[in-house]
Amino acid sequence: MDLTEYIRDIPDFPEPGIMFKDITPLLGSPLAFEHALDQLMVPYEGLQVDYVAGIESRGFILAAPLAVRMGAGHVPIRKPGKLPSKVERIDYALEYGTDSLEVHLDAVAPGSTVVIADDVMATGGTAAAAVELMQRLGAEVIGLSVLIELSFLDGRSKINGVEIHSLITY
Repeated sequence: MDLTEYIRDIPDFPEPGIMFKDITPLLGSPLAFEHALDQLMVPYEGLQVDYVAGIESRGFILAAPLAVRMGAGHVPIRKPGKLPSKVERIDYALEYGTDSLEVHLDAVAPGSTVVIADDVMATGGTAAAAVELMQRLGAEVIGLSVLIELSFLDGRSKINGVEIHSLITY
């Protein structure tokens, strides 16, 4: 199945000059969504995965069903001020500004294994921040699984020591 048929380009969103890759057509197709979830899991079949962390907000859409399929817990990595308990926070740069992410301090057990899921990896800043958050909590990040990778932005260069699995590369 060619998943690119289910990705819609939205020019100048969220800012002028950005070509947003909209995954809602893929999410609206049960067959395409099922296929994407199946493919996002492939590198982790047979491995012990304790948690799948999803990056706010579209990463939640992918991470939660992946966690259920893997028999793992789901960890939400959120924007600041969204989590009710004590958090670990990281500030980072992205392709059109700066941002921050937070995760509950008790979200993962030290020594646990984590796969991080997100919809798009662009410059790698968000993904690198999510990896660092999980590592600060003592988890081993065994992979980063993304639906879309914008390879021309070289996000992989910011992710050290973690395997990256992307389904669609532009």
